[in-house]
Amino acid sequence: MVKKKSSLFATIALAGSLLLAGCGGGGESTSNSGGSEGGGESANPEFLSMVTGGTTGTYYPLGGAMAQIITDETGVKTTAESSQASAANMTALADGNAQIAFVQTDTAFYASEGTNMFEGEVIDTVSAIGALYPETIQLVTTEGKGITSFEDLAGKSVSVGAPGSGTYINAEQLLEIHGMTMDDIKAQNLDFAESQESLQAGQIDAAFITAGTPTGAVESLSATSDVAIVPVAKDKADALIEKYPYYAHDTVPADTYGIPEDVATVSVLAMLVAQNDLSEDLVYDITKAIYENTDKIQHAKAAFIKSETALEGIGIPVHPGAQKYFDEVNQ
Repeated sequence: MVKKKSSLFATIALAGSLLLAGCGGGGESTSNSGGSEGGGESANPEFLSMVTGGTTGTYYPLGGAMAQIITDETGVKTTAESSQASAANMTALADGNAQIAFVQTDTAFYASEGTNMFEGEVIDTVSAIGALYPETIQLVTTEGKGITSFEDLAGKSVSVGAPGSGTYINAEQLLEIHGMTMDDIKAQNLDFAESQESLQAGQIDAAFITAGTPTGAVESLSATSDVAIVPVAKDKADALIEKYPYYAHDTVPADTYGIPEDVATVSVLAMLVAQNDLSEDLVYDITKAIYENTDKIQHAKAAFIKSETALEGIGIPVHPGAQKYFDEVNQ
């Protein structure tokens, strides 16, 4: 009975405080002066969480640099958090556990449609800030494994990323184009760091890694082993792109990881996304901060981050704050 009375009094008190707030009482405003449909109605938060990827990938170091830029330029304390990358990041934003995230463009599209790893679970509370750089699909192996083509993967132990991850779907689709399935290989669900360690120890034969090059995990592997990247033949790449148009031709340049010559492959795009209910003004400021301060990002992929190409390959709605910024600078 005491608990019920306490609950009743708390409810009355809460209702009273809300009434006072609604009548113009003191406190911080929660309105969005520049908001529009899909642009959010919440106040600018004092803290932002940016989910990235594993510590040996590309998202994490880029995220750290971007989080510092956002903090410095907007005054909103932003922290880059390691995560399980694209699919997990979309879910984190949908669940309210983060506000900004790195994600592959294909994964974001699947989430918006409720397909593949998001089967039956449409995520429509997340919108794009902008595209960043190509995420190269790298089929990594080491010299002496005898793997020079996708067909050579048959019966081999291959890391394909976590089930439902962007890397996993990339691996599945590339195998499909080569007339194979996961059943044709001994699939191992390892993250980038685990893939590196397992290749180094000879426990697996190859690993799919979708990330901007150079990728930390593969660089670490190349310090102790002779790395090889398995090429994607042009006809196979063309067939993949025709069926899944979010792919593009790409190349791992010579001297990356010590490889002697360019290796043809394919890529998707890395992009930044945000919760829809972040205010238009805040997302405008975040977008401006990132795209006008790429010189402060000490990573090779910073050269690809340009406002002129930021809306290319985006398969989901763009946040009004980001759209406002790109409309201004690209007109």
